[in-house]
Amino acid sequence: MGENSAPDNGTAAGGNGRPFSEKVATRIFYPTSRPSEKALRAAVSERVVLITGSSHGIGKAAAKKLAAAGATVLLVARSRDDLDQVAAEIRAEGGTAHVHPADMTDMDAVAALAQALLAEHGHIDVVINNAGKSIRRSIEKSYDRFHDFTRTMDVNYLGPVRLLLVLLPAMRARRDGHIINISTWGLRMPPAPRWAAYGASKGAFDIWLRTIATEIIHDNVRTTSIYMPLVHTRMSAPTDFSGVPGLTAAEAADLICHAVVSKPLDISPWWTGPVQAFSDLRRAAAQRFMQRNYRR
Repeated sequence: MGENSAPDNGTAAGGNGRPFSEKVATRIFYPTSRPSEKALRAAVSERVVLITGSSHGIGKAAAKKLAAAGATVLLVARSRDDLDQVAAEIRAEGGTAHVHPADMTDMDAVAALAQALLAEHGHIDVVINNAGKSIRRSIEKSYDRFHDFTRTMDVNYLGPVRLLLVLLPAMRARRDGHIINISTWGLRMPPAPRWAAYGASKGAFDIWLRTIATEIIHDNVRTTSIYMPLVHTRMSAPTDFSGVPGLTAAEAADLICHAVVSKPLDISPWWTGPVQAFSDLRRAAAQRFMQRNYRR
């Protein structure tokens, strides 16, 4: 269920050294779409693309791909040092990148960030909401950890909402914009044990974005929800997903590039639709299945 902040060297679980059987399973269950270099360049050349959570993993990989295709990328994350390193790598390859450190849990700072971005860059063409916080903990171990819920909600829901409330008016006035949300395949599955804080926070923003999409489309502002499958990253690393098929950060970034070019309403593993339909129709059976898989 992790989809953010990956190791950068490709040698962690799910990297280039993953077993052949795992590679095959990944291709079957999580096929990815990769736009041609020409199509990507046509879509992003001289466009301003904001990417949150871009200091590592998926965000970093997407920023480098988009910058290489001609986009001006705005890098947002907490660590200026890490962002400076990403920006240096992009510039060394001939791309354009600007660094904007911000903590998505600080709502005043997020609002100030959005205002500063508009003042400095004039407009934002594409917003990629990639920053995220994951946590896997049973409820019995959460009774005295309310901060887990508030921080997860701040990063995954309230922070992105605060950012977009400032950026959206300019997008709608220009009648041009695209918001891409890096969601999780878990939202299309029955609720899984230990994922209450994470699932609730990701679900909140998913519903918010899908709801406002019905309004802002009339001003030619489009949205894409990517229900990202497992990506072997430093965010997912605390949970033992070794041997479980999953994407690399580069493969996940390809999905983002596909979204930028094609602007679909959503992207999701092919099998999640039937599973979601079954779990909606047979909710009790789906919940019993999850209960059987929970061990204290």
